[in-house]
Amino acid sequence: MNKKPMETIMGIVVLVVAAFFLFFAYKVSDLQVVKGYEVTAKFLKVGGLNVGSDVRLNGIKIGTVVAQKLDPENYVAEVVMSLTPDISLPADSTAAIVGDGLIGDKFIKIEPGTAKEMLKNGDEITKVKDFKTIEDMVGEIIFMVTDNGESSN
Repeated sequence: MNKKPMETIMGIVVLVVAAFFLFFAYKVSDLQVVKGYEVTAKFLKVGGLNVGSDVRLNGIKIGTVVAQKLDPENYVAEVVMSLTPDISLPADSTAAIVGDGLIGDKFIKIEPGTAKEMLKNGDEITKVKDFKTIEDMVGEIIFMVTDNGESSN
């Protein structure tokens, strides 16, 4: 009977240590949603971008994608991002959907503009670059190669 309480105590210790490691991994992995001001951007295609995806500036996370919806009037994807309040972006900044390598997660890359006016809560980033799939890029290369061949004749 002495063995049972010891096994229970060891089980509790193991669960506490596992919970600590999960909490630590969550904090270190930067999965938290950034709370700040919200801006939107409209894309023709989002190519696998998900709610919770990062918004990055020079490779550093400055925000999170908090919502996506389809605009019923013109059928474009409207992406809502929450950006950290300590980063002010010029109003003419560009948003592009890019991937982390060939099969990596998609995120929004922000390229800051040069305007004096800054984005505020509820503003829209109007300069966007749509996501290009591998098929799109291969098609462009094939088009360039075949177009060059026809032009030389």
